[in-house]
Amino acid sequence: MGETDPAGAVDVFNDRFGRHPRRRALHAKGIWCRGSFTAAPAGRELTRAQHLQGDSVPVLARLSNGGGNPNVPDYAPDVRGLAVGFELVDGSRTDLVSQSVPRFFSSSPEEFLDFVRANTGRSAAWKLPRFLATHPKALRWLPDNAKALRPVASFAETRFYGVHAFRWEDGDGGARHVRCDWRPEAGQRWLGGKQARALGRDYLQEGLAATMPARWTLDVQIAEPGDSVDDPAAHWPADRRRVDAGTLELTEVIEDPERDGEIVVFDPVRITDGIELTADPVLAYRPAAYSESAKRRAG
Repeated sequence: MGETDPAGAVDVFNDRFGRHPRRRALHAKGIWCRGSFTAAPAGRELTRAQHLQGDSVPVLARLSNGGGNPNVPDYAPDVRGLAVGFELVDGSRTDLVSQSVPRFFSSSPEEFLDFVRANTGRSAAWKLPRFLATHPKALRWLPDNAKALRPVASFAETRFYGVHAFRWEDGDGGARHVRCDWRPEAGQRWLGGKQARALGRDYLQEGLAATMPARWTLDVQIAEPGDSVDDPAAHWPADRRRVDAGTLELTEVIEDPERDGEIVVFDPVRITDGIELTADPVLAYRPAAYSESAKRRAG
């Protein structure tokens, strides 16, 4: 079975984090929320997508730790995730997934799996340095990403970055490529390791309700001609135009909707009219891997 086969990819994650029945292969530890998203006028100008026309739309969201071990303490260095499902008036849903690490460094699924495998087991002590030495993008972004892996003060004080570019089309025939980040209204804050440990193993989940309503601004970066839109590891210059396209407000923690065997998948290729996919190979690969993980969670 090949490593880029979805089953093989999930096996790589399980080898790294262990096998945990009915849990996600990645982002295994998470908490579910309800809230709403309200677009700003600038969002409506960029795309005709339903949820960006200005009316408040309900959302289902999941905040999580990045790894595949559901028992990891919240104070451990980790990627954090925010997945948002926008529930549209026609009964459909469109999803946006993001992570707290600012610099994605893999241009292909194979490269990402190579990184996970290099960071697995006792051999990681020598395999990971070798991976970094032979993957200049990963090495270049290591300082920025390492800072983002520090324990965060709360989910509400965490910025989340969209890995993939999408093509947004407006109602007048115009189009542009964008990446979407979530900028926390409360600002960003990290904790020292000792300080985070004192809060307990589950302080992020246990403290989330106290931060509500928690709000993030949809911070949209717009590509210029010549910017790479198909490579998630190609980051656009910082001077590219940014637009505040709306506000996400999470208002309540809810019970896990998967507790009775229901399977919920946040799929980044679940788009709606006014949003189009790029030829990004990592984006194209993710639904198959998610489906394999969901199949295993279903037993």
